[in-house]
Amino acid sequence: MTVTIPDWTGQVADEQPYPLVFATVSGAHLYGFASVDSDVDLRGAHLLPAAELVGLRQGPATINHIGDRHGVELDLVTHDLTKCAKLLLGRSGDVLEQVTSPLVVRTTPLHAELLSLVPGCLNAGYADHYLGFSISSEKLFASTGKLKPALYLLRVLATGLHLMRTGEVVADLNLLAEDAKLPYVPELIAAKRQGEHRRLGVDAGLPAPEQILADVERLREQLREARTTTALPPQPTAYDALHDLVVRVRLERV
Repeated sequence: MTVTIPDWTGQVADEQPYPLVFATVSGAHLYGFASVDSDVDLRGAHLLPAAELVGLRQGPATINHIGDRHGVELDLVTHDLTKCAKLLLGRSGDVLEQVTSPLVVRTTPLHAELLSLVPGCLNAGYADHYLGFSISSEKLFASTGKLKPALYLLRVLATGLHLMRTGEVVADLNLLAEDAKLPYVPELIAAKRQGEHRRLGVDAGLPAPEQILADVERLREQLREARTTTALPPQPTAYDALHDLVVRVRLERV
């Protein structure tokens, strides 16, 4: 079953109060296990006017909006370009995946420039984001035993491990499962699409929570090791280039 992004997502992006650098879809759609009733997580970057950056009244560095469109919950978050750049340099895996998401709703030449600088933002420290995210995800899974947190947990570790080993940002668990040695992922995803609140070890054909947790510990240990052996540099190399990009865009908009 293929789950498509609602066609009104672009309209929501166009309704935002500031010009967008990009708008992409994240969350379960990006991770490859969206259900027909999954929320739409719209993410992006916006451009504040110069007057809202240098004056006394500062514009919003982050815009958050949760709403409902045609019965589907929409979660919108955009960061001003400066904050977006700082988060990329600050090893935010969330923003990294949003900038590079293949599920593009709106894009611009500036988005293309930002993408061209992403390789210089990648560094070994991104492993810490994925390791940290896995800890909080594991707590949620351990307390519920449900399918959805299990998939989120496996996905975050598989993405982090792939990034450290290859320098590529891949967030779709379907594309990561084989290399991560998670043969049961297709069954988990199929089961989630039938009901994401199902519990592992209860429904026939699904692995027990103990099996998931054993793979989680294996992937976490592999990610720790990959952090020490990765070809990625210890620090980002694109700081100056991102600084120049932000300054140029600001001066062009004065």
